[in-house]
Amino acid sequence: MTDARALLAEVFGYDAFRPGQEEIVAAVALGRPTLAIMPTGGGKSLCFQLPALMREGVTVVISPLIALMRDQVRALRAAGVEAGALTSANSEAETEEVFAALDEGRMKLLYLAPERLGLSGTIQMLKRVGTRLIAVDEAHCVSQWGHDFRPDYLRIGELRRALDVPLAAFTATADEETRAEIVTRLFGGEAPATFLKGFDRPNIHLAFAVKDQPRRQILDFAAARRGQSGIVYTASRARTEVLAQALREAGHAACHYHAGMEGDDRREAEVRFQREDGLIVVATVAFGMGIDKPDIRWVAHADLPKSIEAYYQEIGRAGRDGAPAETLTLFGPDDIRLRRTQIDEGAAPAERKAADHARLNHLLGLAEAVACRRQILLSYFGEPSEPCGACDLCDAPPETFDATEAARMALSAILRTGEGFGAGHLIDILLGAETEKVRARGHAALPTFGVGRGFQRPEWQAIFRQLAGRDLIRPDAERHGAFRMTEAARPILRGEAGLVLRRDTIRAARGTTVVKALVSEEDAPLLSALKAKRRALAEAAGMPAYIVFPDRTLIEMAERRPETLDQMARISGVGAKKLESYGAAFLAVITGASEPVHPARRKIAGRAAGPLYDRLEATARDLMRGAAGTEKPMSLSPALLRRIAEGRPATEAALSRHLDAAQAERFGASLLATILDEE
Repeated sequence: MTDARALLAEVFGYDAFRPGQEEIVAAVALGRPTLAIMPTGGGKSLCFQLPALMREGVTVVISPLIALMRDQVRALRAAGVEAGALTSANSEAETEEVFAALDEGRMKLLYLAPERLGLSGTIQMLKRVGTRLIAVDEAHCVSQWGHDFRPDYLRIGELRRALDVPLAAFTATADEETRAEIVTRLFGGEAPATFLKGFDRPNIHLAFAVKDQPRRQILDFAAARRGQSGIVYTASRARTEVLAQALREAGHAACHYHAGMEGDDRREAEVRFQREDGLIVVATVAFGMGIDKPDIRWVAHADLPKSIEAYYQEIGRAGRDGAPAETLTLFGPDDIRLRRTQIDEGAAPAERKAADHARLNHLLGLAEAVACRRQILLSYFGEPSEPCGACDLCDAPPETFDATEAARMALSAILRTGEGFGAGHLIDILLGAETEKVRARGHAALPTFGVGRGFQRPEWQAIFRQLAGRDLIRPDAERHGAFRMTEAARPILRGEAGLVLRRDTIRAARGTTVVKALVSEEDAPLLSALKAKRRALAEAAGMPAYIVFPDRTLIEMAERRPETLDQMARISGVGAKKLESYGAAFLAVITGASEPVHPARRKIAGRAAGPLYDRLEATARDLMRGAAGTEKPMSLSPALLRRIAEGRPATEAALSRHLDAAQAERFGASLLATILDEE
């Protein structure tokens, strides 16, 4: 089996694995059933692409969206890997090309849309072409009650049994319940080797804000990041169009995207986002899952997401290259009502609705947090952490207050009214408002009537919102959203535990935030020039800019400023194929000059044979007219010198196999001395 590290460097241009990748690659390459939960941007795709190159036969990759598959296939081909996709978006010529590569045994990775599994003949075709491994990307799509459920994912277990080959499943969003569902549906209940590699994305700055003129908040956030690629998520199709227009009027390059658009219009938006630096897409959650764009610098939610899993996946589309990225999520009472209504009006059974309300509560807890947001986010996925220093609450801790007594008032009102009412009626009781509903039910006689006059109605609304965020109260779908207490609330009601809440989350955002620079001020102009070169090369080839090189690679070029191809080869993300294709062009931008390099030398740039080639070439050049400089000119070709540099013959006999008699007489001894001196 081919060495993983050698392939990692040769094909992908990386000299080391990211944390957690190496042991997953090893397990998949050995054919062990594998479930890997890794953070978005943690390098999941490498964990099945690399084993595919290490193993015999074809690796079939089941992936949920066409755009994601096409991007990964394009990136693999750019790195010199035979890959293809069979999707409904293929042209006839593309499909024929894929089948030709399969029939000729050239294909290593075949991407399939899950819908393809429902077609007759698919399983027989996969058997015929020599499928030896199944990789399932976005494996959480198998969860019937998840936020990205794909019915055809339920066919994957049948495919695994029919082909009788190992299966490896990957996802970034899977709580304990979803992980159990993946094991049952994909692995038949047999426990796979499971790798839980953490959910932390330390390069992403987290921030929430209560809505206060939300359009202005989004425009201000985008203005502070002008020229950077970003996504704005909204809860409705209409809002995508309105916000995109507002951004364009403010001078930004922006477009909208939602599932109600014509297919060609949606595809145009996707292609623009892939290829244009600095474009903002305002979209519903239909956008983004299939966009493998590593240099999205920010994600903003104009409305509260559906759940903490949805939030995590959506913000995870920012900063996949590991460079700094920022997020902002706006929320307000209307958002919470909308999300509650969507749960209550859904087709799920009562127990699922209760679980979904609990998930939303966890997201509200993140929104209404009083301390480090990352700790709360990671704890939801079962991962302990220290305060991160990379969220708005670590930047500026909020004003808090001892809310124990207020919480006891609210909980008492819930309990004394039989857990049968929502926040509006409960607040009327606490404020002593003798509404018709209060009088009709005799609630003015309750001990809690009027005890909460120390707070105004908006403050009580914030308190109830935060109690839900702490999962102390939950709306009961079977009782029309009436709040009921959870077990966690009882110690507070009994006076056995205290509670600290935000004093006021209903206030306008404070000033502007400091935007993290990708590079130092000194390196910024070079980074801009490298991006311009990347854009020109990408446009000429008709491909997204990041397929040439992602931002992270250009940032390292700008900071390290390589002066030779050998130094360029040590830049992260510059593999052998990309070095040969683009190295000289980017080197010219950095050094201001382009010295011609023979293709034979380019092929060994960054390898040990490279410096030896240079010394052998100098030796041969010195002896072109013989030791005395008076003989007939004779030279050695670059291709010959490359073979000698790679082979490193250590004896005259070994060297003579590369040279004819005349060449051996003039150059043999000196070339051998050069090789042995290097040893």
